[in-house]
Amino acid sequence: MAARDDAMVLQNGPFVTVATALHGLRGFRMPWIATAFGCGIGTYFALPVEPSHAATAVFALAICALSLLTWISRDGVGFLYLLLAVFVFGLVAAQMRTAIVAGPVMPFRYYGAVEGRIVKIDRSASGAVRLTLDRVRLDGIAPERTPRRVRVSLHGPEGTEPRPGLRVMTTAHLSPPAGPTEPGGFDFQRHAWFDSLGALGYSRVPLLLASERAEGSAVAGARYAIAQALRNAIPEERGQVAAAIVVGDRSGIPDDVTEALRASNLAHLLAISGLHMGLLVGFVFASVRGVLALSPRIALAYPTRIWAACIALPVAVAYLALSGGGIATQRAFVMAAVMLGAVIVGRRALSMRSVAIAALIVLAWRPESLIGPGFQMSFAATGALVVAFGWLSNRDPKWRRGVIGWGIALLLSSAVAGLATGPFAAIHFNRVGQYGLLANLLAVPMMGAIVMPSLLIGLILWPLGLQELPFWCAEQGIGWIIVVAEWIAALDGSVLHLPAPSWHVLPLFGIGFVWMGAAAGRTRLYGAIPCFLAIILWAQSERPMMLVSESGGLAGIQSEGGRWLSRAKGDGFTAASWLENDGDPVSQEMAAARDRPSVAGLPSFRVVRSSAELKTILADCVAGEWIITPRVWDGDPPRCVLYDAKALSRTGALSLTGEPDGAVRVRTSRELQGQRPWVR
Repeated sequence: MAARDDAMVLQNGPFVTVATALHGLRGFRMPWIATAFGCGIGTYFALPVEPSHAATAVFALAICALSLLTWISRDGVGFLYLLLAVFVFGLVAAQMRTAIVAGPVMPFRYYGAVEGRIVKIDRSASGAVRLTLDRVRLDGIAPERTPRRVRVSLHGPEGTEPRPGLRVMTTAHLSPPAGPTEPGGFDFQRHAWFDSLGALGYSRVPLLLASERAEGSAVAGARYAIAQALRNAIPEERGQVAAAIVVGDRSGIPDDVTEALRASNLAHLLAISGLHMGLLVGFVFASVRGVLALSPRIALAYPTRIWAACIALPVAVAYLALSGGGIATQRAFVMAAVMLGAVIVGRRALSMRSVAIAALIVLAWRPESLIGPGFQMSFAATGALVVAFGWLSNRDPKWRRGVIGWGIALLLSSAVAGLATGPFAAIHFNRVGQYGLLANLLAVPMMGAIVMPSLLIGLILWPLGLQELPFWCAEQGIGWIIVVAEWIAALDGSVLHLPAPSWHVLPLFGIGFVWMGAAAGRTRLYGAIPCFLAIILWAQSERPMMLVSESGGLAGIQSEGGRWLSRAKGDGFTAASWLENDGDPVSQEMAAARDRPSVAGLPSFRVVRSSAELKTILADCVAGEWIITPRVWDGDPPRCVLYDAKALSRTGALSLTGEPDGAVRVRTSRELQGQRPWVR
């Protein structure tokens, strides 16, 4: 009777074709569930307005109703209801996460005493040491209005040596997180919201110790001690790289080394991510199994794979703690834990089901990670490797034997991972390392075979005083990686700079990659269609004709020879972002030295920085002319169009783009950001 009812639903229901297709997905449904959850999260972040409490209640009722329909309908239609319920649940989970991380944001510019506990040390784009503080105290600011965290760059004389857990104080300039540098650009306000950063700034005075008692955890102290030990044992930049690999401290790596690693597509070796966690867990797993295999009695009578996985899992937990538990490391740990868990329960470790489960856990824990490059690149690479090696595993296994098989596997894995992550890296960073495959073929084996095992063995032998030899081996391996990076970066055309695409491109690539990973058989090939469409749209994307910074201190006009900038100095981050998004790798000084272009349709404008000059110009300006200034005008409204600091604080950055009918459209950052909690 139940079977007949299900058949009637399939015949008469509104989702006949879809339900029939979904009915054939038995055993392959987990990737689609993860996809539905991610689509719900993506929909939430794409909304122009934050859902109201009433809307959230409706969403919750929809989840309950769809779940009930899923239980009643147990065929393809039931799975469709389940996907819809998971989609809505993803939207609600993202909204809940937004409310959980909500905290005070500095509403104005602040100058005064800043006191707090150091929770993170890194470097700014200018190379200055940068501290993230929590348990913050600000002079004259009530505790309930004080941000949970602030970030301060140190530009003054040396003071107290910063160390995680120390409570320090200084005098700093603080500002609320800035909006996108251009409409539709990277939304730093949203990023800061989910990092609980309520203010950012800089200090030009020495850092002082506010309390002799460290407030950090034992793990933070251990991380600092290990980083210092590695720097002392391994000289120069190689010791700094070792500290980054083991505990995630990249604050001491020289800028030229970092840039060489980026240009050669080896920057991922500095971030504790899936590669590091995979290499470490794989080394421990293989070592334990190898030792147990020395005894035939144990190897034949006991489940050594399960024992090895049970030992590798605590090692992964320890590495997560020592690395600082960053978002990328949490994601890598979840993926490694899911794989090891699959081994323990007797399932395939590397399967699309395991990748989907890991994605669900990561997204449930941090829904905002979906829109970040780390999540997209990690799961694109992992999913592509699972698909590629799954396809090869059904072919003749002779290629996997011996040294030749190892070389083919290395070449294939580097090529597949590079092709999978390349589009996402290009979209987010506007650059492609053209020799990245060669660089990874030369460097990644050294990282896996020498650097990671040597560092692990050295840390194990450190209490016994026997760490010199393994640390020396790690030093040679890191030195080789740096040499490879510098050689590749110095080659002509090593980096291809690309203009930022339109907003449609990233979702299309995502749809294509998800389809190729979740579908089965030849239907995976359909995923290439949205990818090709994304490439076509990217080729047709045009950059704004004119951009105006949120501060009002910088404007830029695009021409065939590149973007002209109104200033050679000041607003450096904004200028670098514009030029990077243009695919134009020149300095701000060079861009400002270009001849100012004359573009049809653009208004006549002037950027005025002096208050006295502003008063004079506004008295004589004419209708239609734009006056852009970082100052605030409190006088009578002028005849011209005035964008002062007060107006730009409401609109954010501006862009002027040409329309097909020849008109020029003005877009604002606030317009594209929408009315969301993180938009001030």
